Amino acid sequence: MPRGDKSAYTDRQKRKAEHIEEGYEKRGVSGGEAARRAWATVNKEEGGGKKSGSGRGKKSTKRSKSSRSAAAKKGAARRRSKSTAGRKGPSTRSRKSATRGRKSASGRSRKSAKR
Repeated sequence: MPRGDKSAYTDRQKRKAEHIEEGYEKRGVSGGEAARRAWATVNKEEGGGKKSGSGRGKKSTKRSKSSRSAAAKKGAARRRSKSTAGRKGPSTRSRKSATRGRKSASGRSRKSAKR
């Protein structure tokens, strides 16, 4: 396949490049430069022409701004809840060890006072 051959592109990609090229020409870009930019845009957005193999026929639709935003908010909330989960105060174990061995007002240790 010679360089510049467009047979590996889908009809949709060819139409897209044509529309992009027309837009550049309306703005005063020369025909050759407009075509080069149009195909570069198609390649960047869609990763080039048709490719063979399993799983290659997936849609190239992009997620909406609101769906990306919702996912970002959910992730941030999850990270926030994970980071504050262990910061609610000293653990029970550290409090027990800190009070172990202290004597109460009656002279007995707390452990024996509970009995």
